[in-house]
Amino acid sequence: MRDLAILTFQSVDGVMQAPSHPDEDRSEGFDLGGWAQPYWMEVMELVKAEAMSLPYDFLYGRKTYDLFAAFWQTADPDDPATQAINSAQKYVVTSQQDDLGWVNTQRVHGDLPEVIGALKAMDGPLLQVHGSWRLIQQLLEHDLIDEFRLLTFPVILGKGKKLFQDGAPVRALKHIKSGHTAGGVKMDFYRRTAA
Repeated sequence: MRDLAILTFQSVDGVMQAPSHPDEDRSEGFDLGGWAQPYWMEVMELVKAEAMSLPYDFLYGRKTYDLFAAFWQTADPDDPATQAINSAQKYVVTSQQDDLGWVNTQRVHGDLPEVIGALKAMDGPLLQVHGSWRLIQQLLEHDLIDEFRLLTFPVILGKGKKLFQDGAPVRALKHIKSGHTAGGVKMDFYRRTAA
């Protein structure tokens, strides 16, 4: 049995849409993409040290998979981060039947609670979800997230897709780790509690 954790970049007002690039996700007219870029290098060091230092597998929604695959398949093969990410097992929640060409990638589909339950029941390292807003909403709805790894950036966006939407299920969490960068990005890890 293994846990599932989400790793999410969000603004102070909870927006997680398109932190990396202007064209990452323009759905619903979102035109503020790339808002995390001024903090990127220091945040990546924090993520590498605190969230990706132990073995992990990835769980992606299709859109995030396409973004990550396009970047990491052509990244410097001698970079240890590239080697770790490319060698990790990747599961993609998608109904599309086209070729998933990134190495160590497996398509998963069907009833989400059953599919994720089966992945969590397998022996293996932590399952990490990066980005994947729509997938995270479904995981929240079905109470499938064991750990919330949140990096909050010192910006207010005022619009965009939020991690926790109105009507999100009530959850009790235990704070287990914190940190920050010199630029003011705050890292907080929370675990789901039984109550």
